[in-house]
Amino acid sequence: MSPSVRPLIPEQRHQEILRLLRREGVLSIRSLTDYMNVSHMTVRRDITALEDLGQVVSVQGGVRLADWTSQEPPREREFRAQLELPRKQAIAELASQFVEDEMVLFLDAGTTCQSVVPFLGQRKNLTVVTNDFYVVTSLFAYPNIETIHTGGLVDPSSASSCGRIAAEAVKSINVDMFFLSTGTWNMSRGVTTPSMDKVEVKLAALASSSSCFLLADSTKFGTVSRFRVAPIENLDAVVTDEQLPHEIQDNIRDLGVAVHVASVGKQDVR
Repeated sequence: MSPSVRPLIPEQRHQEILRLLRREGVLSIRSLTDYMNVSHMTVRRDITALEDLGQVVSVQGGVRLADWTSQEPPREREFRAQLELPRKQAIAELASQFVEDEMVLFLDAGTTCQSVVPFLGQRKNLTVVTNDFYVVTSLFAYPNIETIHTGGLVDPSSASSCGRIAAEAVKSINVDMFFLSTGTWNMSRGVTTPSMDKVEVKLAALASSSSCFLLADSTKFGTVSRFRVAPIENLDAVVTDEQLPHEIQDNIRDLGVAVHVASVGKQDVR
């Protein structure tokens, strides 16, 4: 729906584009032309003007805010493990506070979920289910935690397993809490992933769990991959860091999803 029946002057359109980008992270040219009821060329001129001011950056078929990354993070495990470590550890510690004794917890494949493991050592009668080999080896140091690996097709780049066999294993387990990991998420497309095989496992965990928490730092917001896992409103909570803009946090809460914000050096639940 257009923001107004009256045509907007260029400055008004620029402010509207920035407002939408702060909410969505990234927008297509088509969505902007439809929303503002203007031509493709008008939107292109507006984007060029905002680029000249250093406020936005053009991407293929669309535009993003200049201070958000549009590149999908490198998927190789050794590279991802080095990205945003303080944020991951702060998010992991905060997320671990929601894990209770005697729970069955599914830890999704990824370095953020792996970072949760050291904070689980004091839990009693905890069972962790995962498709991540690094999570499994990290859990060797905590023999009091029962560990179940899903098996399945091995993806060497992420050191995890995926596909139908892994998904079927997850479906056979009643999971209390699912910590979902992603490298790409935004308001309009939700949680996405570059691999169809990974979608199967994530959807199986969603279906088998009583609650789902997305663990994702702010640098991953505003990006999108090929395959959709779930819209934001299908989550129970998002655990992220304080660099996610307050407007985005409020938009998520408006969907009925809790937002728990971790600060580097201290954790804060809002």
